[in-house]
Amino acid sequence: MNAPAPALSSAPLTDAAAWDAYVAAHPAATPFHSRAWCEAVTRATGHQCHFVAARDASGALTGILPLHHVRSPLFGQALVATGFAVDGGLLADDDGVAAVLAAGAADVARKLGVPSVELRGGPLPQGEGWRREDGVYAGFARDLAADDAAELLAIPRKQRAEVRKVLDSGLTVTTGRDAAERRDHYRVYATSVRNLGTPVFPRKLFDAVLDGFGADADILTVRDGGRPVASVLSLYWRGTVMPYWGGGIAEARRLRANELMYFALMRHARARGCTRFDFGRSKAGTGPFAYKKNWGFEPRPLTYARWLAPGEKPRDTNPNSARYRLQVDVWKKLPLWAANRIGPLIARGLG
Repeated sequence: MNAPAPALSSAPLTDAAAWDAYVAAHPAATPFHSRAWCEAVTRATGHQCHFVAARDASGALTGILPLHHVRSPLFGQALVATGFAVDGGLLADDDGVAAVLAAGAADVARKLGVPSVELRGGPLPQGEGWRREDGVYAGFARDLAADDAAELLAIPRKQRAEVRKVLDSGLTVTTGRDAAERRDHYRVYATSVRNLGTPVFPRKLFDAVLDGFGADADILTVRDGGRPVASVLSLYWRGTVMPYWGGGIAEARRLRANELMYFALMRHARARGCTRFDFGRSKAGTGPFAYKKNWGFEPRPLTYARWLAPGEKPRDTNPNSARYRLQVDVWKKLPLWAANRIGPLIARGLG
């Protein structure tokens, strides 16, 4: 039997309903395969989404691979599956179809003159030009407990004590999707990443994701006397809550605001019917990696895949890279207004 031939089109896919239906039916699909995510990224950043699809003899989809064409004068360009995501990659009925999609992605890169394809999840291609990349990231996820008491017991003793202390504090929690929640979340998140020396993503990206996912995304904010001190934008996908963009201001650590934020999110997610908490990915050897382990989450090594055109080198977007050390130190000292004005112009090229 001949393998199905890949087809290329630009997002939005002509048959958007088929895209939606394929993602909805596939057990390995993530929110980052969805049309909502891909169109939100394109709308907010301008990065075009190319869609590689495999079809059977009847024309039905048997595999998909959305690819954002990320371009940056600082970081170069790549086709990324998918932009600003921590997962995604090949989504196929079987390994044969996955191989066809991978070959199609490389073909698209050649046609566009793009030196690299980055897959952040899914099956790992074995074809010419593809290489595995592991040992950098780990994912953290576990089932939610039945109630608050059981959730506390699931947290290791030292971290549990920190959570108990903040539960008795005067901090309050709000959730929502309105303009005020969005404004407060972005202010807190932008402050957090500036303090880490990292440029903030465009606010339009957060708005586009919230608008695209509707009820399947919201914001939870911890407040000290009404003032936002920690905030997280989360996605909800097939019974799993995914805290995706979160952070706190400098005082958050002293106030234990992050501890309250994540414990409150577990409670909020249970009330929504979620049974699993996906703490996202972190780089090995970093503070966030250790923090998630302290909560009782076991790291699961993540392996990504990259295709490189002959003679090309992978782009370096790691803020921990030695080549960016000076820039990171300078960025931490920028006034917030300046970081928020310049940061999105840089961060949109990270993809």
